[in-house]
Amino acid sequence: MRYSYTQISAYLACPRRYRYRYLDGWKEKDTRAAMLFGCAFEKALAAFFRHEDCATVLFREWSKCRDRDRGLHYSKGDSWDRMLEQGIQLLHRFCQDNRVHVRQPQRNLQIKFTRSMSQNNEFVAYIDAIGQLDGSRCLLEWKTTSSRYPEQPEGLLGLDPQLVCYSWMSGVSEVAQVVFVRKRLVEVQYLKTTISQEQRQEFAALASDTIQRIEAAQFLAHSGIRFPQNPCSSCPYIGLCLGRREMVEAALMRRPGAEELGWLDELNY
Repeated sequence: MRYSYTQISAYLACPRRYRYRYLDGWKEKDTRAAMLFGCAFEKALAAFFRHEDCATVLFREWSKCRDRDRGLHYSKGDSWDRMLEQGIQLLHRFCQDNRVHVRQPQRNLQIKFTRSMSQNNEFVAYIDAIGQLDGSRCLLEWKTTSSRYPEQPEGLLGLDPQLVCYSWMSGVSEVAQVVFVRKRLVEVQYLKTTISQEQRQEFAALASDTIQRIEAAQFLAHSGIRFPQNPCSSCPYIGLCLGRREMVEAALMRRPGAEELGWLDELNY
């Protein structure tokens, strides 16, 4: 069985949601404009490091979503044209800053790392890049967002579990997030931190424990309804928990072959 950070974090957030997605075969529909734009922007960044016309690549990749424009869900103030404009501005700003360098992009972009967890299990991670920020070698993670990432208190970035996971997988202690902020005046944040060996060991233990729980079919519901924070309310799988077919059809699709997984309903959880 192959595991990843996304799977581990999904299980820790809600074991029942993990079961819906990874075992029962339900998948959230790709209707969030911000998510699709982020994928297109990452391809444009890869083109930048390959010395290609990154703006043209962004336009081409983002245009693939244009035919489905009516079905996309935009945040307030966003539109297809507005997001394209912001993306091009961010690419220009990033180029002007000239703080990040990735040599041999074919080798050092979207790097796959694997680690054996047991005889039958492995952990896999795809890391955006390993390169240099301000002349120092580090692991790089791209993020696109509509609001700035917090920078205080000092050391906050070191608590990011995804960066800890990627540091554990790669063995690189210096990590950085390059945050592309889509707002009225676009901004690029360069956030850097160091992940300790103790943090890497703790995540390894967490991953191992979580995998054991998954393989023991422990999929207890993890309700998130407690005002004012309501993670269940924004969960795309809430229709399954409530037995609301219309909500399921609006937010989810089931992958081919998933209808053969009915035996999972017999699991004790």
